[in-house]
Amino acid sequence: MATEASEVSKLDVEPGELPEAMAAWVIRPDREGEPTDAFKLEEIEVHKPGAFEVIVRVMAAGVNFNNVWAALGRPVSVFNYGDHAEWGHHIGGSDASGIVWKVGEGVTKWEPGDEVVIHCNQASYEDVEVHGLDPLAAPSQMIWGYETTWGSFAQFTKVQAQQLLPKPPNLSWVESSAYGLTYFTAYRMLVDRCKIQAGHNVLIWGAAGGLGVFATQLCAAAGANAVGVVSSDEKGELVKRLGAVDFINRNEFAGMMRRGGESPEEEKERFKVSRGFAKRVKEILGDSPEIVFEHVGQATFPTSVLVAKPFGKVVICGATSGYSLDFDVRYLWMRQKEILGSHFANAYECTRANQLMAEGKIRPVLWQAMGFDGVPGAHQLLHENKHLGKISIMVGVTDSDEGKQSEGPGAIWAEVGT
Repeated sequence: MATEASEVSKLDVEPGELPEAMAAWVIRPDREGEPTDAFKLEEIEVHKPGAFEVIVRVMAAGVNFNNVWAALGRPVSVFNYGDHAEWGHHIGGSDASGIVWKVGEGVTKWEPGDEVVIHCNQASYEDVEVHGLDPLAAPSQMIWGYETTWGSFAQFTKVQAQQLLPKPPNLSWVESSAYGLTYFTAYRMLVDRCKIQAGHNVLIWGAAGGLGVFATQLCAAAGANAVGVVSSDEKGELVKRLGAVDFINRNEFAGMMRRGGESPEEEKERFKVSRGFAKRVKEILGDSPEIVFEHVGQATFPTSVLVAKPFGKVVICGATSGYSLDFDVRYLWMRQKEILGSHFANAYECTRANQLMAEGKIRPVLWQAMGFDGVPGAHQLLHENKHLGKISIMVGVTDSDEGKQSEGPGAIWAEVGT
């Protein structure tokens, strides 16, 4: 098994047969740091699938910020979690498309040769929450390729059978490799947590980013009216192309961003700018938003609570600007608003969302497809905020168009932020 990056698309085994070793980009505890230093190409043993597990040949893999954190070892080291203690290394990658190569005992839905997309939620089948509440509530719940090793930056990956979804035939391997984590997260936030309906007004922070491009499309598909907050007019035009009513360039309201530790005078001025922003949102939508789509955290959360309509919802799945939130709670209880936490999606939600991809009602948004040797550099770009959108890594393919089997809308290739 070659460990040269240029040779990873070549295999000398057929579906159903596993090689002894594979090429993989590996992070180890003694080299956590800059992504270009932390990721090293190694030859790793290929493990057989256990019960209800599947080995997938990775055709293409999506890059997400979670494996920048894995490389850096902060805010926490991945080696303190999941199955890392057992294996002693980390193979990242929480998005992928590929071919089922070998199935474990008990797997009946999938067989070698099936073309699939992988969602990143794992949980033990023995947890009762999986069988009556939600796998996201299970004590064993982990994100594959971040809290676990055996992610997608390798020739083969090991997953639970329930993580597999049919690859949309209208998309190439590259196009179908890089939407799962962000798209399925946005789907759960809007469709299941907020029960979005036609006519709802929605404010989307970071609307041209990895989450926002899907939130915008989901609003359009549902008949809801979305306004997107972006960092440039160019990104705003993309958001309108994806179905937003209009956009707001956040630089026009830079003073609304919460830094933390503001003096009373500074907070008074910040609040004044936030009220101006709320007025602009209402002018665009005709009313205040029933739903505010949050993932920025500290900088934007006080404004989100202010802007939401009485009895409206603020749904949040992350906090890229900081997780210590400070806001005027009077605007929450006196106007009876709700704050909803959300985290990725369960397999049923992923399946429903993936069907919209196959129907062309939602489309991936990509910036670049890199070769397998691009894994360290792609994560370094994210770390230094020098990327312009979603990156896919070609593993089993050498052409970004390979794998498309039917007509239909493919990805939107655009220079956007994440």
